[in-house]
Amino acid sequence: MHHRPISSSTPRTTRRAVLHAALAAPLALGLAGQTAAQSAATAFPSKTIRFVVPYPPGGPTDLMARMLQPELQSRLGVPVVVDNKGGAGGNTGIAEVAKQAPADGHTLLLAASGPMAVNPSLYASMPFNPLTDLAPVIQLSAFPLVLEVNPKTGIKSVKELIAALKSKRAAELAFASAGNGTPQHLAGELFNTQIDTKMPHIPYRGAGPALNDLLGGQVNVMFDILGSSLPYIQSGKLTALAVTTPKRVPNLPDVPTMAEAGMPGYEMTGWHGIAVRAGTPPAVIDKLNSTLNAIFNQPEFRKKWEAIGTPVVAGSAAQFGELIKKESVRLGKLVKDSGATVD
Repeated sequence: MHHRPISSSTPRTTRRAVLHAALAAPLALGLAGQTAAQSAATAFPSKTIRFVVPYPPGGPTDLMARMLQPELQSRLGVPVVVDNKGGAGGNTGIAEVAKQAPADGHTLLLAASGPMAVNPSLYASMPFNPLTDLAPVIQLSAFPLVLEVNPKTGIKSVKELIAALKSKRAAELAFASAGNGTPQHLAGELFNTQIDTKMPHIPYRGAGPALNDLLGGQVNVMFDILGSSLPYIQSGKLTALAVTTPKRVPNLPDVPTMAEAGMPGYEMTGWHGIAVRAGTPPAVIDKLNSTLNAIFNQPEFRKKWEAIGTPVVAGSAAQFGELIKKESVRLGKLVKDSGATVD
């Protein structure tokens, strides 16, 4: 009886097939991942985009959102609706995005430095964690602040303001802010650390209401982000005493810096950016970032943006993420050193 020899190539063929399959599997998974990412970016946006502003209408945060709204709508091809959700120093609106919005890029947050980097140190309990519950998209601004007073006070300089605070007029010179933890609040607290008296603080539910009361004389002092106060300063409805940046700003070349006004080392900048809920596909974040960078690359839009008092910042999502981390440490220390509270 003759037996057919077993082919010695059979095991080698089997091993070769298994090896090829093993090598091909990661490649296939990688291609599938790329395809999924590409599909997410291609499908986005598929519906109306909600642009959440965590402050009432009228302040600089709201202004920026409304400047970007038609540009985003035109480039993304879907309606973009600005939705003001003020309260709790910005925490209310941000918590809604961080905890309730779908992680699909169709809900954008106009993120301000106060709630993103200050509130975690200021509030005993936070409804969200800005470092883990949100994903950065792009930085929008780096605003100087301006120390300003209602003209009826008759105060023309920082030295005159300090002298008035030490007099019987102190009660009428409380400073307004856009809310606890906002740049307007911390600017005032930083001011208090450098003078041997104290300027009381009155928090509002946003810069818009605070500015309205400053113009109306219900409150007489405010550190405001330059963008929203500039027209009133230029028209004489408010008196600018100093800017909070190390150098004078082009929009107000005759207004001294705080250092020039007798407060060396004083510096405060307010910043804003756009964020989405954590878990949003990276391809969607990349598409939003590239769209916004394209908007800021338009010379005419850049000119309009700079006219509100901030340079164009833009850049990558990673750069904005690093800013949030660094500022959380720096501003958190200021909160602790100043003794600032939400009371």
